[in-house]
Amino acid sequence: MSTQHDTSPYASTPRYDLAVIGSGPAAVTAAMAARGRGKTVALVERGAYGGVCPNTGCMPSKLLISAAATRADAGAGRFPGIATTAGPVDMRVLIEDKRSMIAQLPGADAALAEARGVEMFQGTASFSGGAGGELPVVSVAHADGSHTEITAEHVLIATGAEPLIPTIDGLPDVDYLTSTTAMELDLVPETLLVIGANAVGLEQAQTLSRLGATVTVVDIAPRITPHEDAAVSAALEETLTEEGISFRTGVTPVRVAPSGDQVVLTVDDGTGPSTLSAERLLVATGRRPVTDPLDLKAAGLETGPAGEVVVDEHQRTAHPRIWAAGDVTGRARQFAYVAVAQAELAVANAFDGDGTGTLDYRYLPHVTFTSPAAAGVGLTEEQARESDRPYEVRVLPLTHIGRTMVSRRPHGMVKLVSDGETDRLLGVHIVGDEAGEIIVAATYALEAGFTVERLARTWSPFLTMGESLKIAAQQPATESA
Repeated sequence: MSTQHDTSPYASTPRYDLAVIGSGPAAVTAAMAARGRGKTVALVERGAYGGVCPNTGCMPSKLLISAAATRADAGAGRFPGIATTAGPVDMRVLIEDKRSMIAQLPGADAALAEARGVEMFQGTASFSGGAGGELPVVSVAHADGSHTEITAEHVLIATGAEPLIPTIDGLPDVDYLTSTTAMELDLVPETLLVIGANAVGLEQAQTLSRLGATVTVVDIAPRITPHEDAAVSAALEETLTEEGISFRTGVTPVRVAPSGDQVVLTVDDGTGPSTLSAERLLVATGRRPVTDPLDLKAAGLETGPAGEVVVDEHQRTAHPRIWAAGDVTGRARQFAYVAVAQAELAVANAFDGDGTGTLDYRYLPHVTFTSPAAAGVGLTEEQARESDRPYEVRVLPLTHIGRTMVSRRPHGMVKLVSDGETDRLLGVHIVGDEAGEIIVAATYALEAGFTVERLARTWSPFLTMGESLKIAAQQPATESA
């Protein structure tokens, strides 16, 4: 892989049609899309190629989730006559396997981009010109102290996000874990406290619980996964509690302090403080856009209240030639597939037509990869109620599905939200095995404008989890408003 820089303080200023800052899914998608249009492209990355998803996010976390699920299955004894046991975990070997897998991923994408003519620059990018609507200029600071300045017709910012560390008294004084460092542990802690009960916190809490830790999760919200439908949150918490994870919701973390080989967390539920202690503390309270190194003001840009690059519905910033996509924008949810779609849109708007293309987020699905998984698309019941429209709800416990009976995995439910006047589906929410696969079918149904009655008549193979959608649609409405 080539690295473009000069030994002089500033190299000559090459000019490109597109300069991309970052190398994650959004960045690589944009670079390849521009090359497909015959444009010249420079891509700048300050760290590991590939961004968060293959290095410290989606891929390694799902590998560890799968590994932990294997151990949980081994210890479950779900079928009489088949003896399985779950022994101690050699965490060093497991983490080395994870490292071996991720070592193969990002380099392949970078090599493919380079093979297709994308010029790769290793270094920290910042804007050094472009304010007032002039052509953007990006300065790349290399590790050896040299710089390269790049002028571009268009720039795409795709620098992603990093763990958000809340302000808690004493937190800097303890050796806490983040979503990244939790996947580098040499040993499974005997006890673990997790601050954060959304997707990342729950996924890592269950992973480490299944690998042998005793886990307690705390969150300031009144329930876990507060962005999910309330029934989904309740069903997921019930199952995770049965598995041995403890929850303290509706509490505010106010202080952290070391105590011997323990970390002591003081929380307040509104009636007074109480303490929790564990061997390790994991902070999983969300992520913040990575914009600090960029010197956005040099290009005439400002950040929003969460530090995000502010873009319009076309992915354009306040500068007509600077665009942004993915987690750095803070738009929608922080999903790789959203970042990819936004990058494709930005390139299309930069180089094709009148630059007014947009994305439709109405039926954006999401999955939390716990076991059982939680997934949703469209309106929750709470959102339907707030809209003041007539709506109906149908709930199907997964104990009624043949597939869960034969697999001995009965936990979960499917919930349908529909328009009370037109019968059109408004939302689908699931807790259960293969929820992520089922939600894809639900997304297609919503996009196609299915009514509940049509879904109830649609063919579905027997003994599949997808059949739960059809059977849920056949249930009588339990609530209406």
